[in-house]
Amino acid sequence: MIRSMTGFGRGEHHHENRKFTVEMKAVNHRYFDVSIKMPKKLNFFETAIRSELKKYVQRGKVDLFITYEDFSEETAALKYNEAIAGEYLKYYRQMAQTFQLEDDIRVSVLGRCPEVFVMEEQDIDEEELWAILETALRRACAQFVESREREGAALKTDILDKLEKMEENVNLVEERYPQIISEYRRKLEDKVHELLADTQIDEGRLASEVVLFADKICTDEETVRLKSHIGTMRDALLHGDGIGRKLDFIAQEMNREANTILSKANDLITSNIAIDLKTDIEKVREQVQNIE
Repeated sequence: MIRSMTGFGRGEHHHENRKFTVEMKAVNHRYFDVSIKMPKKLNFFETAIRSELKKYVQRGKVDLFITYEDFSEETAALKYNEAIAGEYLKYYRQMAQTFQLEDDIRVSVLGRCPEVFVMEEQDIDEEELWAILETALRRACAQFVESREREGAALKTDILDKLEKMEENVNLVEERYPQIISEYRRKLEDKVHELLADTQIDEGRLASEVVLFADKICTDEETVRLKSHIGTMRDALLHGDGIGRKLDFIAQEMNREANTILSKANDLITSNIAIDLKTDIEKVREQVQNIE
């Protein structure tokens, strides 16, 4: 299945008093690159998240956003630090003696001192939490892959249409070649007649000139290779999976052959056909870079 590298997915899962929401989006990238944004207390899940993503994504720059909500009443507990309170009390009394101040320390004063009372989050059951997050993540990934496959199908149709047009142009180049040789021979004969008047033309010399010209503008090798590249790309699109890099390489080779045809063209019609070929190849290259 052909997949685009751009896509979006969202998934959420609610279990008892906990809820995870996962959103992911991706754009083109040569490799698999992931950026994860989530609450710091969930950072220990990062390796597991990356491993799960690799089951769904081969290439692309993926941005993953995870939000976590806990509606339970026991998410945190108040802790009293007696040792710290004792330290404050000791220094307060020391200050009172040193500066001859009234010792008016009360519980309310100590209670407001930093770190005497702190809120501590309850221990997290990692397995239970991962089970909820994993479900939300898989739902997001499934939607993400579906959007990529939908766009990939559109890319596939578009590229196949362009390949068909390219093949038609390659056939036109092949058909035009013998016509160019015939026209060149006729022009050469007319020129010789004009220069030599009634003098008999040396057919051997004329044939040699035509052969040299034909060899100079011959594009048989290029058109054969272009047809082969078109066939290979079409086959990959119809039967391949994860073929983005392969298609990009084929498109580069196509462009090389089209450039050679254009450089050899000694005919306006062939030049225009070669330009059309290059235009379609460039469009294919742009589309191919969106494929995973």
